[in-house]
Amino acid sequence: MDALQRKTAHQSTLASAGSHVAARIAVVIVTFNSASVLGGLLDSLPSGLEGVHSYDVLVVDNDSHDNSVELAQCHSIGAKVIQMGRNAGYAAGINAAINVLSADTDVLVLNPDIRLQRGCVLRLSERLSETTVGIVVPQILSEDRTIALSLRREPTIVTAWSDALLGTKLAAQIGLGEIVADPALYEHGGVIEWATGAALAISARARRSAGAWDESFFLYSEEVDYMERVRRSGLNVVYEAKARAVHFGGAYHENTYLSALMTSNRIRYFGRHHGLAATAAFRLAIIIGETLRIALGPGHRAALRAALSFSPKRQSAPPL
Repeated sequence: MDALQRKTAHQSTLASAGSHVAARIAVVIVTFNSASVLGGLLDSLPSGLEGVHSYDVLVVDNDSHDNSVELAQCHSIGAKVIQMGRNAGYAAGINAAINVLSADTDVLVLNPDIRLQRGCVLRLSERLSETTVGIVVPQILSEDRTIALSLRREPTIVTAWSDALLGTKLAAQIGLGEIVADPALYEHGGVIEWATGAALAISARARRSAGAWDESFFLYSEEVDYMERVRRSGLNVVYEAKARAVHFGGAYHENTYLSALMTSNRIRYFGRHHGLAATAAFRLAIIIGETLRIALGPGHRAALRAALSFSPKRQSAPPL
């Protein structure tokens, strides 16, 4: 049985399991040496897609050196695999998938270390059908199944200095930091500014309004930029607490390259929306914050070096 036959058989099984017929949605997964986690995500898709009768699964591979491509090609979910031939970055991978989709297709972007819980996609798709909604994000659970603080405020000088001087945990608790920690919002859902990009569903109307993802970010801050453009178009970004997914990643502070890249892109994104003086104040907050935490590990030291050496004329760090 080939991949298309396997997917058709699986969709027929799902069609008999639920009565709601959602709009067509494409699951987009961008991989780079992701074999250790990709199989778990693909295994979770049948349960996560329960009740969704019309879908595609696209795996975009950024020139992995492991067996990510082979794993995706052989999996029973019937994924279409797009090979980039180079490590083009996360945004470029998303764009490559979107370019082969029809304009009326909703998109669910997933990190390969996500595991969907039962019925997650259906709940997201139902919210996307609301005309005021551009993006819906699910409730993200940590590996221990506690609710992860995945919601964010648009970065400002206040959030940057609060995080730097108070620490992200305390700043979040008192409502001054970039991380949102409001228990009621995590329990009941609502309109947000942005959320970490591990799992986000994008309506076709938002795709038409916001256009392509900005590939200059390579990795990190591309989701902040994209959600800001969706909001600016007049559409809402919504947190749906009844749609759930487990995230097994997020340990960027253990990787000096990723810590530096995240820091550079945070400053670059802020600078695109603010003047030189405000960007200097934002950058200084990061420098002070990372200096105060320099003893906590190599990730903080890499972030400090990136903030100190940041130049708006220099592009993001080169691909791995």
